[in-house]
Amino acid sequence: MSEVPHLPCLWRFPAHPTSVRRARNAIAGALPHGLGEELSADLGLLTSELVTNAIRHGACQEDGDRVELVLWPADGHYWIGVSDPGTGAAAGAGKGHGKPELAYPGAESESGRGLLLVDHLAAAWTVRPRPFRGTSVIAGLPFQRGG
Repeated sequence: MSEVPHLPCLWRFPAHPTSVRRARNAIAGALPHGLGEELSADLGLLTSELVTNAIRHGACQEDGDRVELVLWPADGHYWIGVSDPGTGAAAGAGKGHGKPELAYPGAESESGRGLLLVDHLAAAWTVRPRPFRGTSVIAGLPFQRGG
């Protein structure tokens, strides 16, 4: 008989900066005890970056938007998916303007390096449109971290 796969963990958080810490804590609480310190830290960092980006660029706190966080193990990786409704475009301010893309900010810039960090840490990552509205960013880290 085939092994039954693990169910993914799913959380929904308000589109508010305090949700970044809550999301990171949710991931830490869902990981198995004894998981390597480096892998746990990297999963927390990926979570922070992806949730922050979803709140800043794809959701609108004033509209009561929520971001969705999913964690699941598959194919030798822990996968994190963060989705937003992509409604920020209506509010302007450069939000919700399309697919998240890597940026290369100047040395004096104080932000804009989140996806560069994701690109560096993750074994693989992608951006997918949601079926009705919004965007999901999915990133994976292998169970065994190589040096």
